[in-house]
Amino acid sequence: MPARLLPLLSDLPQSGEALGARLGVGRVTVNTLARRLEEDGVPVVISREGYALAAGTPAPALVAPLLTTRTFGQALRYAGTVTSTQDVARAWADAAPAPHGAVVVAERQSAGRGRRGRVWDTTHGTLVFSVLLHGLTLPELALIPLAAGVAVQAASQVGGLPCGLKWPNDLLALDGRKLAGILLEADLRGEDVRRAVLGIGINVSAAPEGAACLTEWRPDLTRARLLADLLAALEHWLAQPPAQILAAWRQASVTLGQPVQVQTPRGPVAGTALDIDAQGSLLVQVSGGEVITISAGDVQLVGQLGGQLAVPTPIPG
Repeated sequence: MPARLLPLLSDLPQSGEALGARLGVGRVTVNTLARRLEEDGVPVVISREGYALAAGTPAPALVAPLLTTRTFGQALRYAGTVTSTQDVARAWADAAPAPHGAVVVAERQSAGRGRRGRVWDTTHGTLVFSVLLHGLTLPELALIPLAAGVAVQAASQVGGLPCGLKWPNDLLALDGRKLAGILLEADLRGEDVRRAVLGIGINVSAAPEGAACLTEWRPDLTRARLLADLLAALEHWLAQPPAQILAAWRQASVTLGQPVQVQTPRGPVAGTALDIDAQGSLLVQVSGGEVITISAGDVQLVGQLGGQLAVPTPIPG
C-alpha cells in the first residue's frame, strides 16, 4: 500500500534502497509506491538523490517541528485525495478516540463542500484541513466560526497582508477577492453538542479564477508554515471569552458599516451592516430604519464594487 511509504518521507531525499530497507521491500517497489502517491495527489519529488516531499508540504513530518500548540495538530493525519477532510475527521472520531484538536489535511477533495452545499475546490497550492472539536456547548458553537475567522485573519496577516473578514465566514483581500473560507458542521443530540468539525480552506499559492492567494503578498509562505501558525491561532482564539472574540471580529471586519445585500433563507435583505450581536448574528438596518437580525445568509458587500475595502484593525494572536 502506498500509505506505508508516506510516513517515511520528509523534505530531504532518501534513496530507494534506504526506504526499501525500512519497509522490507526492494527499490523497484519503493518507486511503484511513490508513483502511486503521486497519482493520489501527494507532491512527491523523485530525483537521482531519491524520494522526498515537496518543500512546505503540510504532512506531519514537516509540520510537527513548526508546531507551538499543546493540543491542536498534535494528532495530525495527512492524505493525497479524500472525499472531504470533514468526512475523514468524522470517520476518525467514529472509529477511534480521536482527541480534541485532531487535524485532517489533504491535497485534494473529490467531494469537498462549503457552506450551503457548495463545491469546495482544491488544487496544489491550497491548504484544506479540518479540526475535530469536543466538549462544546450550544452557546459556544455559535461563535466558533467568528473565532476561527479571527484566527485565520491573524495568521494570514503576518507580514502586513491586507485582509479582513466578511460575515459570516470568509477572509477577503482588500480588493474584495476571496482568500479563505470556513465551514462548521456539528453533531447535535438535543441540546448537547456531541462534537463539531471545523473546516478551513485557504488559497496559499494558487487560487480559483477571481480569487486571491496569500503568496501574492507573502511569496515565501509555505502550507506547512501556515498550517502550524493557523493551529496556534485557532487554539488561542477558540479558548477566548465571547466578549473578546466578538470585539476581535469587529476589529477585523470588512462587513460592518458597509452597504450589503444578504441572501437569507427568507429572501434577500438590503441595507447597512451595523454590528453583530452576542450570538454572532448580523444586524442590518434597512430603509426606514428597521434593524433586522440575520443568523444565516450570504453577504455581498455592495461597497466593494467601486474599489478597495476599508482597512481593518490588525488582530494580534
